[in-house]
Amino acid sequence: MTLPALAKPLLDEIVRRAEAGNPLRLWLRDDDAVEPTPALDRLLALTGRHNVPVLLAVIPAFTQEVLAARLSEAPHAAVAVHGWAHRSHAGPGEKNQELGAHRPSETVLGELGDGVRHLSALHAGRFVPMLVPPWNRIAPAVIAGLAPLGFRTLSVFGPEEETRERFRKACGEPFPAGLTLLNTHVDIIDWRGTRGGRPAAAVIADLVALSRVHAGPIGLLTHHLVHDEAAWDLMDLIFEATAGRADCRWHVAGAL
Repeated sequence: MTLPALAKPLLDEIVRRAEAGNPLRLWLRDDDAVEPTPALDRLLALTGRHNVPVLLAVIPAFTQEVLAARLSEAPHAAVAVHGWAHRSHAGPGEKNQELGAHRPSETVLGELGDGVRHLSALHAGRFVPMLVPPWNRIAPAVIAGLAPLGFRTLSVFGPEEETRERFRKACGEPFPAGLTLLNTHVDIIDWRGTRGGRPAAAVIADLVALSRVHAGPIGLLTHHLVHDEAAWDLMDLIFEATAGRADCRWHVAGAL
């Protein structure tokens, strides 16, 4: 099957959405940036070539001026806070979590406040006041304390409605009014299998299926440091099918 044939379901869905007066809106989040690497160079070159804005979730504890200097050459890249050190504090048998309930919320929020100050100073002009929790997991008590730290957006994985409902059930109150949700919805990595790029047909099918039930922006999630050739080819395919079209748009995360 050729790449154009693989992309046809997505192209058809873009046309359907446009004819219905609801053009497809997309945004890109890439996790775990710390420093310049060949993989980061490849990500910035690929997204730059297709004019696709990319939000880099940067790990504050381990990043310094060298990344800021590299991103000064990439005006289409923005930066968000990816936890503090991307270190799990979960117990044996639990799923990895840095921002869970394993430590006092004051401790966790203190680290996140340090992350905001560090990244906003390093990346003035491209910093987005968004928290991206490592492993997309965060305790409700931590969510409740984000706005006073300067965060305006939380980004995890999955439907926004489910994130709000989990918070409501845990806290007995609505999602914090001062915090916007901008989630990612489709991950290109096969974490439970090859740990490389998922089959292109499966990712395209996910995008199409989600487009039919999700009216808001759809977030594509990537991890440049673990990409194999299949992952890079998949990104190129999706960008070729979507970028530069009048009936589909890749958005700057901060504008959303």
